[in-house]
Amino acid sequence: MLKDINIVKILKTALGNGGDLAEIFGEEVTTTSIVCEDNRIEKVICGTDRGVGIRVLFQEKTAYAYSNDLSEKGMNELARSVSKAVEGRLFTKDIDLRRSASSLNFPIKRPPQESELSQKVAYVNQANSTARSFDQRIQQAQVTYRDTVRKIAIANSLGRLVEDEQIRTLFMVRVVVREGEILQSGYEPAGGFLGLEIFDTDPPEEIALRAARRAILMLTSPKAPAGTMPVVLGSEAGGTMIHEAIGHGLEADHTQRGLSVYSGKVGKQVASPLITVIDDATLPQRQGSYSFDDEGTPAQRTVLVKDGILRGYLYDLLTSMKDSVASTGNGRRESYYHRPFPRMTNTFIAPGKSDPEEIVSSIDRGLFVKKMGGGEVNTVNGDFVFEVSESYLIEKGKIGEAVRGATLTGNGPRILKEIDMVGSDLGFAVGACGKEGQRVPVGDAQPTLRIPEIIVGGEL
Repeated sequence: MLKDINIVKILKTALGNGGDLAEIFGEEVTTTSIVCEDNRIEKVICGTDRGVGIRVLFQEKTAYAYSNDLSEKGMNELARSVSKAVEGRLFTKDIDLRRSASSLNFPIKRPPQESELSQKVAYVNQANSTARSFDQRIQQAQVTYRDTVRKIAIANSLGRLVEDEQIRTLFMVRVVVREGEILQSGYEPAGGFLGLEIFDTDPPEEIALRAARRAILMLTSPKAPAGTMPVVLGSEAGGTMIHEAIGHGLEADHTQRGLSVYSGKVGKQVASPLITVIDDATLPQRQGSYSFDDEGTPAQRTVLVKDGILRGYLYDLLTSMKDSVASTGNGRRESYYHRPFPRMTNTFIAPGKSDPEEIVSSIDRGLFVKKMGGGEVNTVNGDFVFEVSESYLIEKGKIGEAVRGATLTGNGPRILKEIDMVGSDLGFAVGACGKEGQRVPVGDAQPTLRIPEIIVGGEL
């Protein structure tokens, strides 16, 4: 995308009125999206979008503009328009561009761009047929297939020049069931930094069956009890809690603006000594992985909390300049339309030493959460509310009947300090994280966790 372009000239044009850093971000994204609803293929969208964004950082501020004109003339005009917004000291350093190559390898066995559209449609139809035939009480089934091949090229006045290709495949099934006045839904996603090999180990029919079974199970289950009780979060629940309860609060733009309960707490205990929290973009096949972030910083593994002690935050270039530290490689953006800021990648609680079965058997009466739903968190004080999409009662150390409609309400910092058993397992979930109008692919994970006391919303 930046070949045969005088990159240095464009960067210097962007810095014409001063600035601390200039950057060119080029992107080309090829997408195939298929949606089946009402028992027919409703949408098939295939296309490519390409463009460029130019940014200047100055006095801890950002000037940013974008265009789909990838010509050298167009980029120079874009750079001039950005420079007009800048009021800073003149940039007098030489720009010595040096291309960087990643040491990471994310092999794709079945690249989606090499498969026929008819094969992808067949996967969707298979899942739809399986879901709808599972039970006569199924009212709706929605199946979504999406693959993206994202190529980026980044150059900046620090001398960084990188290229990266990211291939992701996502498959989602949502089922709605009804009996009388009761409506329930089941949702099952699968995906990651993968091609169509995702279906070799996770066939579309199996994804559909999991969604349908969950919906019917919740339809036929009594309402969850309400009150304060011990809760076990199974590893299959994914890391929704860690993502919401602490992850967003450790993004440096939040901490620097005083919008995080974790601001100014590096070196202090913020969780149980059993808790270690890691953000890692280098994991193969995971939804939030990449070789370079959207500022050209190499992906890395960042230990955020070690044995309950806060070690640091997630940084992009701008926030790292403010705190005089190195970027952690978490500068992310949805597309060339957007400027980057600190975002999570694959965020998880590291496995502990407890046997997951022993964690369950330690509870006389409580709730076992197998699958989490959506959640909201107030990063300023850490309060959260999470929906539970699949849960069971624990009675005398055994997992009992399923219950529906449970919610978990609590305070992230307090709950993290109270967790007293951490399992030796680890389960990942795929998702997309929204922040300031942008969505980026993320993964999150956790082992089985025991929370001695938390407010469960249900039926009194």
